Amino acid sequence: MNLHQFRFVQEAVRRNLNLTETAKALYTSQPGVSKAILEFEEELGIDIFSRHGKRLRRVTEPGEQVLKAIEIIMREVGNLKRIGEEYSKRDAGRLSIATTHTQARYVLPAPVTKLRKQFPQVQVSLHQGSPDQVVRMLQEESADVGLATESLSLFDDLVSLPCYEWQHVLVVPADHPLAQVERPTLEQLAGEPIITYHPSFTGRTRIDKAFAARHLTPSVVLEAIDSDVIKTYVRLGMGIGIVAEMAVREDPPGGELVSRPLGHLFGQNVARIAFKKGAYLRNFVYVFAEALSDRLSRSLLERAMSGNSSDYEL
Repeated sequence: MNLHQFRFVQEAVRRNLNLTETAKALYTSQPGVSKAILEFEEELGIDIFSRHGKRLRRVTEPGEQVLKAIEIIMREVGNLKRIGEEYSKRDAGRLSIATTHTQARYVLPAPVTKLRKQFPQVQVSLHQGSPDQVVRMLQEESADVGLATESLSLFDDLVSLPCYEWQHVLVVPADHPLAQVERPTLEQLAGEPIITYHPSFTGRTRIDKAFAARHLTPSVVLEAIDSDVIKTYVRLGMGIGIVAEMAVREDPPGGELVSRPLGHLFGQNVARIAFKKGAYLRNFVYVFAEALSDRLSRSLLERAMSGNSSDYEL
């Protein structure tokens, strides 16, 4: 058995047992993938997959156990590579961050800039996506670090810790009647056309639950994943906006838009940082985490990654 066979089996599962897509992802041929998996099964003396003709149909019960073992092996192979890079290249390498647009646009510029000043030989790759895509990139080890508000605490194969709290804010044109209201009510918001986030992004579920609890049906006229897009349509007069507070921190006072905090209506959200469980973190990853939040320290992260962590209150 060899690492190629492990990769083929692992990728086949990721690609929903489609060997053509598996071969494309691994830059090899479909017959080569099929042959390698068959040889692996023969060596083990079990079927990892049940088949219908040449097509894979499902993972067998012993195959589930094989996949768990492969996951551990491939994770440790990745750790060996990181350890080698740590001590051969020292303060050089690549930091891959998976995150949502709001975090990438409004939260990450300062810590990423600080990291680059301290480690000029470290390349940073930002991968923007939905919270579910952030989770997938961590699980597939295409990202070292994940940052999002949703999903990260729901998976047993990830280690996640809270970074900071934030609340939603109302944004309206300066001449809008709600610009004169310090504490808007749900009823006032429900009476206006609303522009806010797509349901899977940036704490949208809290907004929906708050309206539902009061038996109100808001008129959401536009959904987006980008706070700047939401603010643009608010400026055009399409409706009132509900965005993350990070999106208005740079807005100049006396500008076109006025913001009002909505924590009293929708509560507080918690942004979390996450890593693949068992991953080896290089020195600059710890430095980045500490720059991201004063709640995070190297000792805390080391305890969390060793499996001795418990969640803590912000």
